[in-house]
Amino acid sequence: MRFQVLLIAVLALLGLTNLASAQEQAWVQVEAQPSLLEAEIRARDFAAQFPNVAGFQIAEGWYAIVLGPYAPEAAAGALSDLKRSGAIPRDSFITDGATHRQQFWPVGSQAATEATPTVEPTTAPEPEVAADIPDETVQQAKQSEAALSRDDRKALQQAMAWYGFYEAAIDGSFGAGTRNSMAAWQGANGFEATGVLTTAQRAALLGNYQADLAEFGFETVTEAEAGIEITLPMALLQFDHYEPPFVHYSEKNRSGLRVVLISQPGDQDSLSALYDTLQTLEVVPAEGERSRDESSFTINAQSRDVQSYAYAAAKNGMIKGFLVVWNPIDAERMSRILPALKSSFQPIGDKALDPGLVPMDEATRTGLLAGLEVKLPKLSRSGFYVDAKGSVVTTLEAVAQCGRITLDHDTDATVLAQDAASGLAILTPKKPLAPQVFASFQSTPARLGAEVVVAGYSYEDKLPAPVLTFGTLEEEKGLNGEAGLSRLAAPVLPGDAGGPVLDQTGAVLGMLLPPTPKGAKLLPDGVAFAAQAGVIGKAMTAAGLLPTLAPATDLASPDALNAVGTGMTVLVSCWE
Repeated sequence: MRFQVLLIAVLALLGLTNLASAQEQAWVQVEAQPSLLEAEIRARDFAAQFPNVAGFQIAEGWYAIVLGPYAPEAAAGALSDLKRSGAIPRDSFITDGATHRQQFWPVGSQAATEATPTVEPTTAPEPEVAADIPDETVQQAKQSEAALSRDDRKALQQAMAWYGFYEAAIDGSFGAGTRNSMAAWQGANGFEATGVLTTAQRAALLGNYQADLAEFGFETVTEAEAGIEITLPMALLQFDHYEPPFVHYSEKNRSGLRVVLISQPGDQDSLSALYDTLQTLEVVPAEGERSRDESSFTINAQSRDVQSYAYAAAKNGMIKGFLVVWNPIDAERMSRILPALKSSFQPIGDKALDPGLVPMDEATRTGLLAGLEVKLPKLSRSGFYVDAKGSVVTTLEAVAQCGRITLDHDTDATVLAQDAASGLAILTPKKPLAPQVFASFQSTPARLGAEVVVAGYSYEDKLPAPVLTFGTLEEEKGLNGEAGLSRLAAPVLPGDAGGPVLDQTGAVLGMLLPPTPKGAKLLPDGVAFAAQAGVIGKAMTAAGLLPTLAPATDLASPDALNAVGTGMTVLVSCWE
């Protein structure tokens, strides 16, 4: 804050010092209001922050708040410095004062320019404008516009597009769309919305556009090896490294901006894998819009701490795209930068980075890790489907203090019910699921000493599928005689907690509970406990779900037992 105050004071001093010797003057217009009362209120607000605030009527019913005056050569630097520091609005611009009429701020003060003397609001005539830049009529503006070259006209369209007033082709043709855009720009900046820019207005529009380009240091970057061309703000970025299929540009001068160019051979399957991989990155929050079709996708993701935009498309056997990452507090700056990146990005040539890398798999994930951190859950545990709608039973540990819960990383889920006494939680998916296998619960007493199987993600999310752990049923109660528990002898791991415990027919006889809580007595290795099928059934019934009982059947073959156990088991992940 102290730096900003010093900056403002220095810029004001430059403007006032130049006043004595300069015959030409310029102002930085920061705002325009449609009534005198509103303009005086806003001028007073600005005056609390800036020592060189002035206010002028600029058109019938419009009043401008400006900073200055400055020498013309100093005004561009003042505009750029103040916008970069965030001290003034991003749409502030330079004006030569040709449209300034009577001065209303400071109240009762002499105007700080010979071209715009202070006059009494109700009696004095309008001042004469500077002779070198006349206040053109619409007809005069059309005549001066007619002398513009095609490139000059394209530059005006580009500048209006930069500020969000123009979305059509940059073709130098001033049709109805361009005229409407000009009128919109004029109205937003306190000018009469004629749809024809005067010479002074064109100079102001282009001057501010050039100041923005200089501030961000835009350069057309051609990555020949990747087959990509894009305009990047190199004042905020610097090339970092290649990590096929990515080209990393890191932040410069603590700008907080990062860009990753994407280039690889591939088809629709590779594009789908890329889309899934990007979802695992810390810099791609779960919140935000996603759009995806057979040939391309876009991701516009945002959280409190990070915002990102990703685009990629598959064409002619290659995938090209980019990922941009920034801090949400830089939203104003990115509203000017991101459109430039989007509009300038284009694949070139017939080459992709590292032709040997196809498709997107763990090699891609490793490449991303070189510049971006993969998003990881707080913890992952096991669960299992208990009905045809995809409801899941899991351990309470898997859902405690979670900002988000997912099933197999892809499907968000909500907690339907939880029971602290039994350690159970029941989840429902946010989008419909149709699991091929779900639990059938054991309906006859279990035989002590019988072989059992625990299905679970023993190593959490490190393996892509659950594994089976074999053991025996030791006792149908806890060590202190607690009912509803089964004691097992099985070499299970923490990630197995929440997984189903099956008998040799494939029926579920319980759910594996987490290891002994910290602080409790340590038990010998291989001792585990499970909540019994009856406890699970009561919890499901209380939650409005109907448990399915297993029919009496013969022992299942090893392949059938594996298919049942792994088919019903699901990875449950808890996220911040």
